[in-house]
Amino acid sequence: MRAIEIHGAFGLENLALVERPEPVAGPGQVVVAMRAASLNYRDLSMVLGQYNPKQRLPLIPCSDGAGVVESIGPGVSRVAPGDRVATVFAQRWLAGDPARELIRSTLGGALDGVLQERMVLSEEGVVRVPSHLSDAEAATLPCAALTAWSALDSGRIGAGDTVLIQGTGGVAVFALQLAKLRGARVIATTRRAERAERLLALGAEQVIDSRQNPDWGAKVREAAGGRGVDLVVEIGGAGTLEQSLKAVRIGGTVGLIGILDGNAAAIHLTSIFMQAIRLQGVLVGSRETFERMNRAIELHRLRPVIYGTYPWTEVRAALEAMAAGDHFGKICLTF
Repeated sequence: MRAIEIHGAFGLENLALVERPEPVAGPGQVVVAMRAASLNYRDLSMVLGQYNPKQRLPLIPCSDGAGVVESIGPGVSRVAPGDRVATVFAQRWLAGDPARELIRSTLGGALDGVLQERMVLSEEGVVRVPSHLSDAEAATLPCAALTAWSALDSGRIGAGDTVLIQGTGGVAVFALQLAKLRGARVIATTRRAERAERLLALGAEQVIDSRQNPDWGAKVREAAGGRGVDLVVEIGGAGTLEQSLKAVRIGGTVGLIGILDGNAAAIHLTSIFMQAIRLQGVLVGSRETFERMNRAIELHRLRPVIYGTYPWTEVRAALEAMAAGDHFGKICLTF
């Protein structure tokens, strides 16, 4: 069986195609024939050694995949051979709040990830995928879609609420789509004016060019009727948090997800507690939340936005495309 490993040392140049033993399902386990994977910024950071420099190598990277159950071990009842499934990001986080021992079970570090032709998983670590999605579309769900869904949950977003998204990466685009699914209004910021039309076509009510409007937080507040948005899906981190705090309403939520514009920020605490703003870290989600999101996706026939696909053995080129930052939506790999 072929697999991709980070071999010997971190770095894109150290991604190697290797042979590994064929997996066999033990009690409570399933063997999944992988059909597609999708990339997250975490995967790039992991390969480069930035996410966890102490990660033991070799490691099969990438957490998000979809495939077909090929065989099952004794006692398996949740799925059957032939079922189309996606991987659960944190294999042991099944429901409820996260805990340290649960989030140490993540695919693509600390556990081997999905870039292998077949992989053995606990039956508890897979979910059936919405039937209308292709394999590549299904592979986009485990992290990006679920993180966006959990961010909307953190802000208790429903019909008539207003959400701010930043940029056109996987989480941002999913947040736009899923917010519209819930009946919310969406305002988007982008540094690339040419992407405004695509954001509007997906349902954004207004798009603000953050490059041309460095004080975009005030413009977002104005676009939200002078009140501010109910939720900011905060992707940038240190470089955008100040403006996000200007954009959110009194009593609103800033869902902290990414650090694309930096990891350390100086913030004025007074503006937070005097406006009862809630800063909420968003950490993907449990299997239970994943399954709830999938029911909504299937009911509304939502289709993920895929920027491009690569053969899975060309993961280096796909990661280089991610690093370039030109993608709109998700980058996928096919087997």
